[in-house]
Amino acid sequence: MTDTAAVSAFEKLDVEALTSEQAETELERLANAIAKHDKLYHQDDAPAISDADYDALRRRNTAIEARFPDLVRDDSPSRNVGAAPSEAFSKIEHKVPMLSLDNAFNDEDVQDFVGRVRRFLKFDPLMGALAVTAEPKIDGLSLSLRYEAGALVYAATRGDGTTGENVTANAKTISDIPQKLSGDAPDVVEIRGEVYMAHADFQVLNQRMEANGGKVFANPRNAAAGSLRQLKSEITASRPLKFFAYAWGDMSALPADTQMGMVEQMKVWGFQINPLMKRCETVEELLAVYHGIEEDRATLGYDIDGVVYKVDRLDLQQRLGFVSRSPRWAIAHKFPAEKAYTILNEIDIQVGRTGALTPVAKLEPVTVGGVVVSNATLHNEDYIKGIGQDGEPIRGGKDLRPGDTVQVQRAGDVIPQIVDVDLSKRKEGAEPFEFPSVCPRCGSHAVREENPKTGRLDAVRRCTGALICPAQATERLKHFVSRNAFDIEGFGDKQVDAFFADGLVKTAADIFTLEERDKQSLTKLRNREGWGTVSAKNLFEAINAKRNIDLHRLIFGLGIRHVGEGNAKLLARAYGSWQAFYDAMVKAHDKNGEAWEDLNAIDGIGHIVAEALTEFFAEEHNREQLDALLAQISPKQVEQIDSSGSPVAGKTVVFTGALERMTRDEAKAMAERLGAKVSGSVSKKTDLLVAGPGAGSKLKKAQGLQIEVITEDVWFDLVGA
Repeated sequence: MTDTAAVSAFEKLDVEALTSEQAETELERLANAIAKHDKLYHQDDAPAISDADYDALRRRNTAIEARFPDLVRDDSPSRNVGAAPSEAFSKIEHKVPMLSLDNAFNDEDVQDFVGRVRRFLKFDPLMGALAVTAEPKIDGLSLSLRYEAGALVYAATRGDGTTGENVTANAKTISDIPQKLSGDAPDVVEIRGEVYMAHADFQVLNQRMEANGGKVFANPRNAAAGSLRQLKSEITASRPLKFFAYAWGDMSALPADTQMGMVEQMKVWGFQINPLMKRCETVEELLAVYHGIEEDRATLGYDIDGVVYKVDRLDLQQRLGFVSRSPRWAIAHKFPAEKAYTILNEIDIQVGRTGALTPVAKLEPVTVGGVVVSNATLHNEDYIKGIGQDGEPIRGGKDLRPGDTVQVQRAGDVIPQIVDVDLSKRKEGAEPFEFPSVCPRCGSHAVREENPKTGRLDAVRRCTGALICPAQATERLKHFVSRNAFDIEGFGDKQVDAFFADGLVKTAADIFTLEERDKQSLTKLRNREGWGTVSAKNLFEAINAKRNIDLHRLIFGLGIRHVGEGNAKLLARAYGSWQAFYDAMVKAHDKNGEAWEDLNAIDGIGHIVAEALTEFFAEEHNREQLDALLAQISPKQVEQIDSSGSPVAGKTVVFTGALERMTRDEAKAMAERLGAKVSGSVSKKTDLLVAGPGAGSKLKKAQGLQIEVITEDVWFDLVGA
């Protein structure tokens, strides 16, 4: 046995590249891994990997054994089915083994299957059609039911294919399983089928389990298996299990000579059979059934994971026989493991903590990759339309409308997404989805920002009602009290969530009225769980200590998009006081006046930040909340740098071109130390332009406005540096 690192390396090697020694090691690893997952799936009803990953393990094992037939192990997965029955149940030996099916994963595999059957039988096309049945592959728990003289004698799970678990008492609680067969029946009848749970029943069961503090099931298959394998039959009886019959084992006589005829006879005896089962005569018909069922999968009301094909004539099945653990005359055509078709019921708009309006697809629940999927991301409004701002189709985008049949993909832990839409199934008169221009939570404008460099709109539409939008409220409150904003000691995320949920703090202003309201309340903060007299007193003192706050902390604490701590300091320094800042932001909303030009002229404040600021202050709801907040606090004015005697104090300076004696940041810091305001653009308010080599448009604009222009050397002479 080689070390773990080597095993890991072999695991990634192509089968054709394996040496005999490496192949032996890989077969041991695969045997152990598959046995482990068989137990988790069949015995514990708790699969740890997806069907696709499990199938990949088996395919690799089969490929290695085909290349190295002398290395096939006694415990090879190719010789075993399922897992050993649990010791919790008595055992029943199957008179006829319950084998599994080989898998087909694409249309070519199905063509190969039919071709192999024809070649084995030497089936001459002149003999007529080779009929094959097609039926949905139910994703549940296999069960064998033995009847003698028409009465149910026992019920057994598949187990390891040879011996199963005795679940007779539990099976008798399932209404779809008759206790006594109807009509005439042979002395011995062994019916095989699948125990499953409908989607609607699964949802109700999980809701009930959650309400009672129990563990919820990941998917209907796990729920069905766990319910059937209960040690107390009364628990099974309380679970809404169903049963589809589709095969047989030991029979004292066969009432029909075809697969289709046998299944139809099961219906006569009182069993539920799948109404979608069809008899086909060509590969094209089989594939049409497969793709039709695949697209209608979400409307069935129960989980399936593929379509099973079986040669219809029983005499041909007899001739074909079995190979290893599966019959030659049948195959399971699996659906893509991480994809499924379902119905897009509606498009819901969710508002995130930054105000982003995110469209979410509300889907008819469907199991994908072992998980029930009912929601999928739709990214943004252009993705839903399928058309970009230039009118061209966008990559991945679809024209999606409520009611559409869509294909959903889920890979690993990736959020499910819609990857295709079947337009042939779109209902007549289906209207395109209209993305809202106002926030669905607070009614504020929802806008798409424009990138000034590209002229393109941001893909995401955002709510501008930051301070009053309930969807953003808790996260913004957490930001407001965070370390780099108000930094209120003892007022963290936990307190924000608790106070918001109880209605004590809904807005920033509520924080500063909390103590006064607490005095008048019958339910004091000190009496709340986790609080006491001292802790409540400390919190109120910490809040009061922040009533006189630095201007940049207040600006940053507002949580305006694109305004980080650095930008907040730039804005505070540029305007000096809250009132000056507030008035300027309100005036700048027209994006055409002096206030707008001044805002954009602040070095480090670009067009995108300016847009975010003016949109925020243009919203009346935000201004109302700010007024309420400013009634409780007093922002400090920015201390002016003592620049007495400085020749550039109070002047607005712009640096342009290549500076040779200092970096741009050094030049900016120097000017600010000397009491100057540094701007990033030239306007009529600019007093001085320092131009280095390569100066371009800023120099031309300054000359046109007759602004004083000096070189870098003259700047140093001017400031005496």
